[in-house]
Amino acid sequence: MPERLFVCTPSKLAAYADCPRRYRYTYLDRPAPPKGPPWAHNSLGASVHTALRAWYSRPVPERRPEAAAALLKNTWVRDGYRDDEQERAAYRQALQWLEAYLGALDPTVEPLGVERVVAVKTSVLAFNGRADRIDARSGPDGPEVVIVDYKTGRTGLTSDDARGSQALALYAYAAQRMFRRPCRRVELHHLPTGTVSAFVHSDESLDRQVVRAEATARDITAAQRAVADGADPDEAFPTTPGTLCGWCDYRRTCPAGAGYPEQQQWAAVDRLLNPSPQPRAAAED
Repeated sequence: MPERLFVCTPSKLAAYADCPRRYRYTYLDRPAPPKGPPWAHNSLGASVHTALRAWYSRPVPERRPEAAAALLKNTWVRDGYRDDEQERAAYRQALQWLEAYLGALDPTVEPLGVERVVAVKTSVLAFNGRADRIDARSGPDGPEVVIVDYKTGRTGLTSDDARGSQALALYAYAAQRMFRRPCRRVELHHLPTGTVSAFVHSDESLDRQVVRAEATARDITAAQRAVADGADPDEAFPTTPGTLCGWCDYRRTCPAGAGYPEQQQWAAVDRLLNPSPQPRAAAED
């Protein structure tokens, strides 16, 4: 009998790559262990992303930077902030990001997709994911598709971050099959700095990311089979201790996480509002 395809999203693959134990807690254990409190940086990122999606749902004449305030107010998520003062400061900062970003966009340009689900199957994977934005542009060789990912987290993003993002590569791989157009350019749009970090994949580099994703899927499947055959789940899904443990939703459940300082749920937003040199391991949006 043929092997069943491994159904996955970028988040699912990333969870296992970061820490197999976190993957198990998130996707396998039922009931799942309790999570910690909500993160303010997730609330901030979700608010901005939803406002950008809503901007494209407006008629073209209403796509103006001045609309940002109403859009953000309607989509604002309040969870995780230290206090009302920090929340208000985060709102004001997010509004500035949005107004500047929207002011640089051409409101008449319609993307191919906003929060669009793309999907593709390989011999191992049944992949699907929701891209922030998919653009149709004129490339050097004719019409092309471009994957755009919004970022509201840490600074210092470069083309290496765009090149190394497995999620963006898998979006591109799926999009060029769905739209039947070349899709090799991927972009990280960092709203706090107004910068764009881009990378243009080759067919070979996209294939390498697919192979990497398939290898992760095989590792997950092997670990699940080992548990089904009687192996210790903690040994089949080991921890990957490190600084990210302080940002993990399951830090209070996982013994390995206790060895690392617990990050306050509002800490990443505090760093955004009060920037100073920080380790690169700070949480992502």
